[in-house]
Amino acid sequence: MLSKSINVAIVDNRTLFRKTLKDYLSGHPNINVVIQTAEIENIHRKLIDYDIHILLIDVYSPDSNAHDTIQQIKRLCPDIKILVLSINMDMNLLSELLDLDIAGYISEFDEPEDLLRAILSLSNERIYKNKMFTEILYWNKQNNRPVATDTNVALNDREKELIRLLWEEKSNKEISHMLFLSVRSVEKLRQDLKEKLGVKSTVGLLKYALSKKIIPVRRTSFVN
Repeated sequence: MLSKSINVAIVDNRTLFRKTLKDYLSGHPNINVVIQTAEIENIHRKLIDYDIHILLIDVYSPDSNAHDTIQQIKRLCPDIKILVLSINMDMNLLSELLDLDIAGYISEFDEPEDLLRAILSLSNERIYKNKMFTEILYWNKQNNRPVATDTNVALNDREKELIRLLWEEKSNKEISHMLFLSVRSVEKLRQDLKEKLGVKSTVGLLKYALSKKIIPVRRTSFVN
């Protein structure tokens, strides 16, 4: 259940789908759909004018460049969490978007409740580790995609445990209880760890952890 007000923006060029999604989300307490538009190229201008927490966006519009669009949004609005909502399952493209620090991926074949769970997770500073998110990370590992970090950095036991708890989708508050730290100390530990490894996001931490087997490395059935 959502416990705080969450402002959402929806960007999709299919009018009926976009408006249906807006009506669905608006029917849930504390979710405010502040923006709903088909204009993906100029969305950053609107995001600057509103206090948006989560952006739902289909970046696979034939008139847009997914990479450039996400880069521009992250540069101008770094605090907004981006959820890609699409039917596209190209693993190369999805992996590239994770590299740009999107917060997660929701397939349009998923249940509506999955989208609500994703919004709840992101609003509580958790990752949303659904099946597709996990498969993309393992796909990166299996295909030996480079990890943009200093691989010679050694982590202490507390730092490794923090990453494991993030993999388990724990919030900062939950991690603080488990590590006997204040929430502020957990936030600082996360930020210090990113700087230590030279990554920009929690996804970057998880990629590093997979490459170093800090979190389980297993085979999975990748989507083709």
